Amino acid sequence: MLFVGSCFADNIGRRFVEDKFRAVVNPFGVMYNPASILHTIERSDIAPQTAVFTLGTNHVYRLKETGEIVDNCEKRPASLFEEEELSIDACADYLQQAINILHKRRSDVRIILTVSPIRYRKYGYHESQLSKATLLLAIDKLLHQTSDIRHLHYFPAYEIMMDELRDYRFYADDMLHPSTQAVEYIWQRFGEMFFSERTQQFLREWSPIKAALGHRPFNPDSDEYRTFLADARAKEAALISRYSQ
Repeated sequence: MLFVGSCFADNIGRRFVEDKFRAVVNPFGVMYNPASILHTIERSDIAPQTAVFTLGTNHVYRLKETGEIVDNCEKRPASLFEEEELSIDACADYLQQAINILHKRRSDVRIILTVSPIRYRKYGYHESQLSKATLLLAIDKLLHQTSDIRHLHYFPAYEIMMDELRDYRFYADDMLHPSTQAVEYIWQRFGEMFFSERTQQFLREWSPIKAALGHRPFNPDSDEYRTFLADARAKEAALISRYSQ
């Protein structure tokens, strides 16, 4: 699996890694907009079975000297860059290019598009909503124009956060990012939509082993804890061996 996109892609992708999926998360750093997501796909040679694009914003920054869209300003002076808002068509076009590249590498690739629920306060909350709306409309355009619709899906992470988890207790202290509880809930909804029964069974068996491996004992040097940890690691190895066949 390949996860590319905003901080939310990091959050969800990290959960996949923790749960033993073969996943690569933002190999060239966090990418917030469709153009930068395309740049990651162009730079990487990964041919994943599943790719998840998490879009954060339609705002991009162009280096005035060259006119190119940069993925990271690298703490250079703001005066060197010009901010721009990508249109619905431009967002859709960048995403289509990324999809085409992945399809050439692997014809059966499954691509999941989603919009990050993280809000962008620096734009103002109204402008942040307009940015999300642009991304949503771009995805909707792609879903209607792509011929091989079987391999292109939309996961409503943004809508789940806005409609199902509307209370501020589901946000982190900055009131912008989803809380750990919210990420866990969205992860579960993702699994309901995409995981096979075999995958769900693996996760049920893996959960207590994962909890055991993550346990922090009062005395890590005790014989009891060494035995406990060795038992958990043996169960982990056996589980992975069984599901790798």
